[in-house]
Amino acid sequence: MTIHKRAGQVAIQQDLVNIPKLMSSYYCITPDMKMAEHRVSFGTSGHRGCAFNGNFNEQHILAITQAVVDYRNSAGISGALYLGIDTHALSQAAYISAIEVLVANNIQVIVHQDDGFTPTPVVSHAIVVANKQGGQSVDGLIITPSHNPPQDGGIKYNPPHGGPAEGEITQWIEQQANLYLKDDLKGVNTISYKQAIGSSLVDSVDLIAPYVDDLDSVIDMKAIAEADVRIGVDPLGGSGIYYWDKIAARYGLNIKLVNESVDPRFGFMPLDKDGKIRMDCSSPYAMAGLLKHQEQFDLCVGNDPDYDRHGIVCPGTGLMNPNHFLAVAIDYLITHRPLWSEKLAIGKTLVSSSMIDKVCAQHQRMMSEVPVGFKWFVEGLANASFAFGGEESAGAAFLRRDGSTWCTDKDGFILALLAAEILAVTGKTPAERYTELVAKHGESFYTRVDSPVSAEKKTKFAELIATEVDVNLLGTNRLAGESIQDVMTRAPGNNANIGGIKVVTENAWFAARPSGTEALFKIYGESFISQAHLESVICEAQSIIDRMLKN
Repeated sequence: MTIHKRAGQVAIQQDLVNIPKLMSSYYCITPDMKMAEHRVSFGTSGHRGCAFNGNFNEQHILAITQAVVDYRNSAGISGALYLGIDTHALSQAAYISAIEVLVANNIQVIVHQDDGFTPTPVVSHAIVVANKQGGQSVDGLIITPSHNPPQDGGIKYNPPHGGPAEGEITQWIEQQANLYLKDDLKGVNTISYKQAIGSSLVDSVDLIAPYVDDLDSVIDMKAIAEADVRIGVDPLGGSGIYYWDKIAARYGLNIKLVNESVDPRFGFMPLDKDGKIRMDCSSPYAMAGLLKHQEQFDLCVGNDPDYDRHGIVCPGTGLMNPNHFLAVAIDYLITHRPLWSEKLAIGKTLVSSSMIDKVCAQHQRMMSEVPVGFKWFVEGLANASFAFGGEESAGAAFLRRDGSTWCTDKDGFILALLAAEILAVTGKTPAERYTELVAKHGESFYTRVDSPVSAEKKTKFAELIATEVDVNLLGTNRLAGESIQDVMTRAPGNNANIGGIKVVTENAWFAARPSGTEALFKIYGESFISQAHLESVICEAQSIIDRMLKN
């Protein structure tokens, strides 16, 4: 992809979304169910869309929320529902719509006090803690499109295990919601927002304190405080912005926010590589504002709007590649959590770096490779058989220090604080720790390339990989000069369909899969030989995919 000429530069007026027009579109545009793009579609992280495009409008949220209610009833979930919300403009509108349906269905809704924001990991942690105490099962909804542009909206469901809902659940909700939309919302129960918030069914409480007070059970907060690690934080205008001062006060940490802006247009953001406003804490372009401060602190951290992702900035080296930090985090946790059983597995998505494989092999720990999507780590984190689950897109979670469950969704807070713990305990930044891993295991060259793809080609690719895939289908038995050792369509960790293919050689691999939420084809690649070799891997991967789709 060509880098936009203003990538990394702060947005200007012409980049900003018209919020009044966006909100009007949410309420005024009616989805046309004859158009596939207007229907509810759950990807790996819930349903996302834009009100302008007719795929994230009031009717969608009313229908999805009623479908969630129906699922709860069918599954016997009778406790409260935690409702989280991030700082996107459409999140506030969708939050109101969801409450109107939930209360009309006589469901107790727990929200943060004073209409405050609630990050994804806080909802997950609250669900896990509440259900551990027994009683009626509780679950949650989070209104967020994650790091997507300001004009986008999103909603995702976390059942009683606290993590992202499994595919069979989201498919059920998706189908039920689309039936409601097709039938003009017949059967969807609503009451006015004024009635809803005035009822006893909306419980407005402090959700910050319980989460913050529990952090020292998962992170060595005392070590960070004693080392006086100077931490610079850019919340990127996200839902966790008001947590950092509470964390600093509670544990005596040296934390400073370098950006205190909350703006539904996200007008303070530097543009991403494609010239769009995107709160992607793994992008050096989107994180350009924080990178300016890297020499003023021992460590800088940033998070996306719903705080399920993390970005780690080290002095002198800048923003860490997410794969690099995952490898460092795993290496550190394996050696600094004495109460963790050696039988615990380390989970990674199959498009994450093979450096993680090498780290696990070094420490003789079991590594479980699963498809893309954090939902594949939920069961292992919930039953504490997985010590760690991480994905290449800068999302991860891990167990408490005593080996019990902390949360079952990605938690950007604890990964950011883990970076500070690593520095406090070892005296080395995560970037310096990664340099040590490279010295032991070799240098990784990694990339992801996104290409536009039509719905027809997505369908054809799905049909191709549904059959047995081998080198004959690829049309070659070599990749970038090496013999192909394996062609996967199922993840070795759990034998689940990966929704794509992964081709492996001795020193490299590529994986190809269509996006679940965008009209994109994603090709990931890694080489332990050189950057030039990686470029050959990607080039040949693209040729292989083109050949497969033309045949």
